[in-house]
Amino acid sequence: MARVVGVDLPKNKRIDIALTYIYGIGLSRAKEIIKSLNIDPNKKVKDLTPEEVNSLNDYIPKHYKVEGDLRKEIASNIKRLIDINCYRGYRHKRGLPVRGQRTRTNARTRKGPRKTVGSK
Repeated sequence: MARVVGVDLPKNKRIDIALTYIYGIGLSRAKEIIKSLNIDPNKKVKDLTPEEVNSLNDYIPKHYKVEGDLRKEIASNIKRLIDINCYRGYRHKRGLPVRGQRTRTNARTRKGPRKTVGSK
C-alpha cells in the first residue's frame, strides 16, 4: 500500500482514481499530476515503483494545498465569515444552507432530521 501525503492509497485501484482519495485532489487534478510526472494512468498503485511514490510525495505538496493545510484554510475562511457577522457566516452558524437554497421543504442535509411539532 502506497502512502502519499499521509494518505494510504488503495492498492488495487488505478493511480488516477487512487489519488482522488487525497483531500483536495479530484479526478482532473489527479490526471494533471500523473501527466506532469509521466506516470502511466493505467498503472495500479501496487505496481508503482518507490521512485514514482517519492516523486508523488515531492510534487503534490509543492504544487497544491492538500489534506490538513487545505482543511485548516477552509475552516479559517468559515470562521472569518462567522466573526464578521456577514450573511454567509450567520447561515454557517445556524447550520442552514449558505448558498441561497430554499429551506421551507428541502435542506434536510444541513438542518438535520425533522423535529416533529404537535403530533399526538
